[in-house]
Amino acid sequence: MDLSGIFPALTTPYREDGSVALDHFRANLARYNPTGLSGYVVLGSTGESVLLSSAEGDSLLAVAKEAAAPGKLLIAGTGAESTVETINRTKRAAALGYDVALVKTPYYYKPAYKPEAYLRYYRSVADASPIPILLYSVPIFTGVALETPEIVALAEHPNIVGIKDSSGAIQRVVEVSGQANKDFQVLTGGAGIVYPAISAGASGAILALASALPEKCVALYELSRSGRHAETQALQQHLALASKTIVSDNGIAGVKYAMDLRGYSGGFPRLPLLPLGEERKRQIAQVVASFEPAVAKA
Repeated sequence: MDLSGIFPALTTPYREDGSVALDHFRANLARYNPTGLSGYVVLGSTGESVLLSSAEGDSLLAVAKEAAAPGKLLIAGTGAESTVETINRTKRAAALGYDVALVKTPYYYKPAYKPEAYLRYYRSVADASPIPILLYSVPIFTGVALETPEIVALAEHPNIVGIKDSSGAIQRVVEVSGQANKDFQVLTGGAGIVYPAISAGASGAILALASALPEKCVALYELSRSGRHAETQALQQHLALASKTIVSDNGIAGVKYAMDLRGYSGGFPRLPLLPLGEERKRQIAQVVASFEPAVAKA
């Protein structure tokens, strides 16, 4: 299982009545297909997975499977609070033809979740899963993080192929890349650290920013592996600033507005997430214009 490259964390478009707009989702994929993206992540954090019903999630998985170009790796977010529900979701994704399941850490009962709880959770899911498992540590949303000893221990499981680490900690990338078995792959979740993460041993990245700026994120990955350090550093710095304004400061609403500016179907997030105000839109438009002046509108 080769997880190298850039994978966008796909967004979920909605109609004015709040329902999922599957045709817009399909249209976004049609535009992504010719790019150098390695594949797609459906039902991740940026896809508002926790705000979707099971039926909505299944419909998005089905459409992405139909619309993805041949050769694009398909990763489904399947993590739930209970082990049994995570296994059920993972089996559904496998039945739809997905290649990998992205499984976030449970978090609601965090005082009870010691390392041994996570080890048992992930091993149980991996034992039952028909497809490989990608660990997902996203402490900004869950309030918990997988630490290096747990990750290295889980890397020994034959059906756990890697981790998406969204902690932003380069030291963890260095530690895991150096200590885990050689087939275990690390993907960063931060567009601001793609270059240092790859230099530290990461295979690639799963990025919210890649939903709005896929070509630039792919270019950064390719430069990072080319040895052209000055060009790589310049693009990394540019994308780090873009990621802060679009993603870190404005969240899913920011990603979706940047997509709108570039001709994708972004739209509004689902309540209780709120749309952007005009000043925030202006800031994002300036960032998008710094990459592509012709399509950005204040």
